Amino acid sequence: MTAILPLHPLRYRTVFISDTHLGFRGARADYLLEFLESMECETLYLVGDIIDIWEMRRRGLRWSESHNAVIQNILARARRGTRVVYIPGNHDEMMRDYAGMTIEGVEICMRATHQCADGRRLLVLHGDEFDTVVQCSRLVAMLGNRMYAWLIRANHWVNRVRQALNRPYWSLAAHLKHRVKNAMQYIANYEDALVHEAREAGVDGLVCGHIHHAELSERDGLLYCNDGDWVESCTALAESHSGELSLVDWIALR
Repeated sequence: MTAILPLHPLRYRTVFISDTHLGFRGARADYLLEFLESMECETLYLVGDIIDIWEMRRRGLRWSESHNAVIQNILARARRGTRVVYIPGNHDEMMRDYAGMTIEGVEICMRATHQCADGRRLLVLHGDEFDTVVQCSRLVAMLGNRMYAWLIRANHWVNRVRQALNRPYWSLAAHLKHRVKNAMQYIANYEDALVHEAREAGVDGLVCGHIHHAELSERDGLLYCNDGDWVESCTALAESHSGELSLVDWIALR
């Protein structure tokens, strides 16, 4: 299906994206670029793991024209006056050394508080500090990342076959994540930890990424928003000019 024409862009007050993993072979920078070229927003939050420095250190630079075009699109937005806030994650953690600085019009911070048009306040953070695997053992986390990279490569070939059969894109990783009981329990525990952090911060909810599982729900009276990723699901979180929040499923929308 043809992407939405830039002449008729989707218009949002705020857009949150994370886990684009630019520099990783499995990154869907092509879909992300389509989305960026098809929407306008006043504020753009980059909620971590935008550049996959882990993967580039391990396998070398895998940087295509579409990856570069995504970065150029974001920088062009900042130059035009869009507020761009970058909250680094664990795969681009070296950028945390620049927290508190503004580079090329992009604000870099560890976490932020976003106020919606309707007055609700949301804590915005990547979320890896609440992942017990990452917290307890960097080595275990990196081994898990290698298994994930293998799964994404398998997903690439599955979708090459599906494309040849004129079938739509399908995420093997997301399918397995929903099928495996331990994965679902991990997601639930992660969400509980983030909601607790939001409650401690005295806000109305939170926006995070990290686990590649898009979600928009209310938990214990607080709003839990995970904007997903651009490796498996290709999703973003968007705020309308009235303050309404919604998940954008680009694969379905395009």
